[in-house]
Amino acid sequence: MPSCLYKYEPFTQQSLENLKAQSIYFGSPSGFNDPYDCAFLPHIRTPSDAEVESIREVYLHDPATPELAQKQFEVSSTEQLREIFLREGRSVLDHAVQEFLTKRGVSCFSERNDDLLMWSHYGGRHKGFCLEFDTSHTPFEKIMKVKYSQTLPVVDIAPLLASDNYEQVLELFTTKAEAWRYECEWRAVHAEAGTLYTYSAESLTGVYFGSEISDQALEIVCLILQGQNEGVRFWRGRRNPTIFKVDFEPFTYTSYLRAKSMGLRD
Repeated sequence: MPSCLYKYEPFTQQSLENLKAQSIYFGSPSGFNDPYDCAFLPHIRTPSDAEVESIREVYLHDPATPELAQKQFEVSSTEQLREIFLREGRSVLDHAVQEFLTKRGVSCFSERNDDLLMWSHYGGRHKGFCLEFDTSHTPFEKIMKVKYSQTLPVVDIAPLLASDNYEQVLELFTTKAEAWRYECEWRAVHAEAGTLYTYSAESLTGVYFGSEISDQALEIVCLILQGQNEGVRFWRGRRNPTIFKVDFEPFTYTSYLRAKSMGLRD
C-alpha cells in the first residue's frame, strides 16, 4: 500500500461540510459513473467432476441441508449436479451483487494527485481540491486496490458453495475495465451506504488545490483547516507552460496572505 492516498473533491457545500467534520463519505456504488462498476455478473467456470463431487460431499454432510435435497444429492448423477450447482452459483452471485449495490458504501481514493482527467472528473474541473491521507491511519488498514482487466472475471463456484469462501466475490467489487487504469484507484468499503466516517486530524496531511480554483475558494478551505488540522500542508496547482501537466507549489496560508497584500497574486 502507498504511504499516502488522495481523494479528489469538487468545491461544493457538501465537500466543505465533510472537510469541516473531518469525514469521508461512503456512497452507494449504484451511483458510480461506470455502468460496470460493482454491477456486473462474472462468468462462472464450469466445475470439474472432482469439484462437483466435493460440493456433493459437503452438502450431504451438512446438517442444514433439507432431507429432500439430501436424497436428491445422493441419487443425482455428476452431470445433473453440475447443472444444479451452476444455477445455485449464479443465484448466489446475483444476490451478492444486488446486496452490495443496495447496502454497501464505497469511498474511492487514488495513488495520484496530478492526473488531468481525475481533476476534470472528480476535482470540479480543476476548481476543487485534492486531499492527501496518511494510510497508516484508520480506515485505510482494510482498503483494497482496484484491478483492471479487458475481460470480465471468471469465478470458480467450488470454493463458494463448498466452503463459503467469498474472497472471489469481494474481488468483483474491486475489478474495473482497463480503460479506468489511469485512476490508480484504491477503495474502502463500509457495511452501510450513505455513511460519514470521521477520520483523525493527523491522518489528513496535505491539500492540493486545482489550477483553476478561485482565491476565495482556496481561502475558505485554508480557513477551515487552520484551526483543526494544524499539521496539514498546502500545495497550489499551476498549469505547466510547456507540457500538458499541472505543477504543484507548496505554500503556507500566512505566505499566501502576505503575497496577496503585496499584490503579488496572479
